[in-house]
Amino acid sequence: MVASIALFEQKGFSETSIQDIVDMLGVTKGTFYYYFKSKEELLMDIHLRYIEGLLEKQKNIMDDSTKTVKEKVFEIVYMLIHSIEKQGRQARIFFREMKHLNEEHLKKIVEKRDLFRYNLQSLIEEGMRNGELRDDFPPSIATLTVLGAANWSYQWFRPDRELSDFEVAKQMVAILLEGMAKK
Repeated sequence: MVASIALFEQKGFSETSIQDIVDMLGVTKGTFYYYFKSKEELLMDIHLRYIEGLLEKQKNIMDDSTKTVKEKVFEIVYMLIHSIEKQGRQARIFFREMKHLNEEHLKKIVEKRDLFRYNLQSLIEEGMRNGELRDDFPPSIATLTVLGAANWSYQWFRPDRELSDFEVAKQMVAILLEGMAKK
């Protein structure tokens, strides 16, 4: 799996052949086909592992009754950025190569991605109801703004630069929840 992730990131899904994968792994095509029916099925497996891991972590965060909504939003943003740091290649493949999934596989991934979004939106709605968050804008826009900022960080976040994943998440959530207006 790791070898195929590296190849997909480096060459792209379309330009990576099954031969490239088996050569890097030092196995035969027969071995590859024993585990996967196609290269696209391997891509689907990469996508499923990534989004299911995020959903599990999100559930754990949301189920924590000791934290406020704001703390949970921070934890989710941090988790997303941290996953990009720890699973950068897989994250980039998830966002960049989704277009290569067949209709059936894409539907499954989109359902899971939407579940992640709606879970976050329900958390934001809770914060709007309990007074932790402003309630003068649509929860869907707030949710998409948070996800857009965090998910796009796979394009620019590099853990070897001046800010850690924790510090980036902290700054990002401060901007998202408090705004940039001078007080």
